[in-house]
Amino acid sequence: MRPGEVIGAMRDLLRDAIDGISELSPRRFPWRRFLFALALGTVGGWLFAYYRLPLPWMFGSMVFCTVAAIARSPVAAPPVIRPPMSAVIGVMLGSGFKPEIIAQMPNWLPTIGGLVLFMVACGLCCVTYFRRVAGYDRITAFFSGMPGGLVEMVITGEEKGGDARTIALIHSARILLVVMTLPFIVQWLEGVSLGVNRNPGPSMFQTPALGWFWLVASAIAGVMLAHALRMPAKQLLGPMLVSAIVHLVGFSDSVPPYEIVNVAQLILGVTIGCRFVGTPPQAILRILLISVGSTVILVALTLVFAFAVAHVSSYKPVPLILAYSPGGLAEMSLIALALHTEVAFVAAHHIIRVFLVMIGAGPLFGSIVGKKP
Repeated sequence: MRPGEVIGAMRDLLRDAIDGISELSPRRFPWRRFLFALALGTVGGWLFAYYRLPLPWMFGSMVFCTVAAIARSPVAAPPVIRPPMSAVIGVMLGSGFKPEIIAQMPNWLPTIGGLVLFMVACGLCCVTYFRRVAGYDRITAFFSGMPGGLVEMVITGEEKGGDARTIALIHSARILLVVMTLPFIVQWLEGVSLGVNRNPGPSMFQTPALGWFWLVASAIAGVMLAHALRMPAKQLLGPMLVSAIVHLVGFSDSVPPYEIVNVAQLILGVTIGCRFVGTPPQAILRILLISVGSTVILVALTLVFAFAVAHVSSYKPVPLILAYSPGGLAEMSLIALALHTEVAFVAAHHIIRVFLVMIGAGPLFGSIVGKKP
């Protein structure tokens, strides 16, 4: 990029930061509803941790806030909350990129090939399900059935004439139900607990000052770089890229403190549950009921492809399940982080999945669906 373009991108980033801060003013930000949602999520996380359920802080907060949204309780998690947490998660994911991981990248060719076939199978099955069983129109069914890219599918689907709210709710329900289902499957297959006592990592009080410096610097520099390069999901991918470079070069080898991981899970759970706020309870329940069928399809295909690809690659089924499952990059990567297994592998495959959906959904719609009367 030219110096002028870099300066312009920095100016835009600063403007966005100022706008984000202004959105936190009491006049514009629903602090009471957000704090109530956060309190509910904390109670849910604590209860799920007490009963040693999988991914308790994300799972518990998500369930409690979803129920609150259905019951029309005064909860809210505005979009401005997610970007800072996405940057933190990006830094955490980037810390999983070690030199030995890069050496294994040639072994990813069979798994990436399997991922492409998996996405085609998911798209065909889910689009057919939403069209034939749910009775959606062909445009809404198509963009609801694409395995990933919530924001992109809503925007593109609406541009093509689909029902934007239905598409958004279907994808939100997909993430919700997959995240609610997959940890139990992984826990059963792995034969371990994903509860609070599973190798939580160091405390934030044990992390050296230099480790904190690289965490904060990676987050800030990553967002700036991603904004300058106009990367998608800049708050997540930018910090992840910079953090990966920092760890690959050897500037830092710090492991994310478990308190930060728990807070990331808590905020993610709250934001997922609060996505249903403002939607009539009957519509939420109908979407969730319809999404149960698509979730069964997705989870079944995930297991089939994961075990099949495990036979032709050097990876075991569990990392492949986390890498293929269309439950969200941040969510699935946090599960991998909790298991201390192949975080970079899982994150990279989800980035590839979302990227392929983003660039392929529009042209595929035009060539297959758009030509139909």
